[in-house]
Amino acid sequence: MPHRRWIRLVATLCCTALALPSAQARPASRPNVLVIVADDLGFSDLGAFGGEIATPNLDALALSGLRLANFHTEAACAPTRAMLLTGSDSHRVGLGNMPESMAPNQAGRRGYEGHLRADTATLAERLSAGGYRTLFSGKWHLGTAPDQDPHARGFQHSFAMLNCCHDHFGQGLSTDRSKMFGYTRNGETVTSLPPDFYSSDFFASQLIDQLRATRSESPFFAYLAFTAPHAPLQAPPATIAKYRGRYDAGYDVLREQRLERQRKLGLLAPAAQPHRPVDTVPWESLSAEERRTSSRKMEIYAAMVEDLDKAVGRVIAELKAEGEFARTTIVFLSDNGAEARDPAPRPGTPIPPLATLGGPKTYANYGAGWAQAATAPSWRFKSFATEGGIHAPAFVSGPVIRRPGTIGRAYTNARDVAPTLLDLAGVAVTPGRFAGRDVPPIDGLSWRGLLAGKAAVYPPDHAVGSELFGSRSLRRGDWKITDIGDGIWHLFDLARDPGETRDLAAAEPARKAALIAEWDRYARDVGVVLPDPPFHPNPPRDHD
Repeated sequence: MPHRRWIRLVATLCCTALALPSAQARPASRPNVLVIVADDLGFSDLGAFGGEIATPNLDALALSGLRLANFHTEAACAPTRAMLLTGSDSHRVGLGNMPESMAPNQAGRRGYEGHLRADTATLAERLSAGGYRTLFSGKWHLGTAPDQDPHARGFQHSFAMLNCCHDHFGQGLSTDRSKMFGYTRNGETVTSLPPDFYSSDFFASQLIDQLRATRSESPFFAYLAFTAPHAPLQAPPATIAKYRGRYDAGYDVLREQRLERQRKLGLLAPAAQPHRPVDTVPWESLSAEERRTSSRKMEIYAAMVEDLDKAVGRVIAELKAEGEFARTTIVFLSDNGAEARDPAPRPGTPIPPLATLGGPKTYANYGAGWAQAATAPSWRFKSFATEGGIHAPAFVSGPVIRRPGTIGRAYTNARDVAPTLLDLAGVAVTPGRFAGRDVPPIDGLSWRGLLAGKAAVYPPDHAVGSELFGSRSLRRGDWKITDIGDGIWHLFDLARDPGETRDLAAAEPARKAALIAEWDRYARDVGVVLPDPPFHPNPPRDHD
């Protein structure tokens, strides 16, 4: 993007942000809560985080709120969503691995049920018991049986895509809820979708309908869980056309442009070194046909992100029309880093011509080059416990923010969302108990102090572990150990090296050993069962 155009964009976003209600506009002791989750969105995809894609609605919210520049998730969607809704580590609540990727030695083990365990307490159950209206629309991915449906887990009104992904135009709907393409409404199987179905738009419409149908004086908790921009890359042709030719310069150029914008926005220190791209090839080494196909995939991806933003804009417009926006706390996040795989079409699926790519019944992802333009400066991408896999964009907006328009640099985690929202809602939590039953402990911490302007959430000696697909990490303060799944522990000082470019394991053996011992304690505590190797769904080709 030319320099002048970038300056105009920042000025426009800031002006829009200033036009939103301030933190003092309408204080409320019982705020409405809207949680919005994007699927596989990269760290710098939004304009407020350094991107060039048109996302004015999310940018306005982010720039009027608190951008969480150090927010972390699990390395893939279902475990993150489990942590988000419970506040507990994913291994405690049944999602120690993705349901679709369970290793043979994990199957049947406690914490690896592949769905939210019955003995967990969800955020929706707790807030419903506390007098909130609870609404859900979008991707669930936390269980397909009737007693695992969102309607059975505390959401009074729900429209759910039960599994991980689906044709975004609704093709191939199944009435077998255990299959990939199953939907439910208030626990009942959906037998048809409208002919103009598009996931982001329809999920927003369903939530708007729920808000209208449940108007009352009671506050609401609404969870809008998009499946965009998760593969398959599909978007309406008119939106795709807006990005035609935008990415012809390739992913290497885009990566540098986004890094520069992150520096200008204050999200990245000028001296920070980005990790080199892995598992990909330089753009210029591709053939002309490969470049055309690759850039088209990125055009479709950008269109998906723009349409997600439009859907959010419709929900925000509804809240304003109902007079609810000024007392609604909004939490936005991506469920993990950008997805790098660009797999071959499923068996029996023809490779679509370039002209039809992005339409119904086509399947594509955009690959490691574009993914690392979105995760830069971080190392790798989704499915790894490196920063590229677990460092995701997030922000909080609404009356709870004391200093609108700021950047929070404290370490935060998806498991913090539930205790934060329960704290803000004034819903008491009895440790290890809910509704007369034992439940797993809440591992996350409340952001109340951070939202009020404090600098930190976690004490400097607090350790936070992570594991998925055998890729492991543990962070204590600014120090982190990382294993990409090959059994080799690396050590990084993220304060000085956010890109994980300088492995200090040899230089700091005592620190490394202490953190490994801490990870072992974490694994025993939450019940990690490492998969029998090799069992990573996206095995690394570059072992750097």
